[in-house]
Amino acid sequence: MDTIRVGVIGLQGDVEEHIHALEKAFKHLGVKGEAIWVRRPLDMETVHGVVLPGGESTTISKLLTKFQLRDVILKMASEGKPILGTCAGCVLLAKEGDELVERTRTELLGLMDMSVDRNAFGPQRESFEADIHVEGLGNYPGVFIRAPLIKKTWGDVEVLSKIDDDIVLAKQGNILAASFHPELTGDSRFYRLFFEMF
Repeated sequence: MDTIRVGVIGLQGDVEEHIHALEKAFKHLGVKGEAIWVRRPLDMETVHGVVLPGGESTTISKLLTKFQLRDVILKMASEGKPILGTCAGCVLLAKEGDELVERTRTELLGLMDMSVDRNAFGPQRESFEADIHVEGLGNYPGVFIRAPLIKKTWGDVEVLSKIDDDIVLAKQGNILAASFHPELTGDSRFYRLFFEMF
């Protein structure tokens, strides 16, 4: 394709930050691309891939249903279109959640063979930054804000980064899940992993 068109699900969360980070990454990595804010199924018709941003996973889950985007995302995934989920987006991509996911009746998309601990690092005061090693990128500045952790994977999921024994970045086919916020780092290298999936 001549131009990569990425839709950022703009229902709740750090949407603008992702759009700005994607635009910067297109420029820095020499990729011809465009990032757009998507809210309706009609908006999704022209995009080649999608980003599920951080925010509040229960709220985003409900809004995906309300705005009829859930089935559109599932269809895109089945067609092999790249999907990136960060923080809350990472939670929504999982097939299994923790007791908090169950208690809040958060409806997961179930696109990746993994289970997540939604609030593994505790409340907001547990937000932190840490250098992590990312396969294919080397050291990367991870920004964790009330971050989930990927507790277990199965099937053909590739683990791309860990903190201690806990997984913070994983890939399965056309789906990429990060428990951290690459859009807040100012380091565009992360998006190379996403762009390579197009």
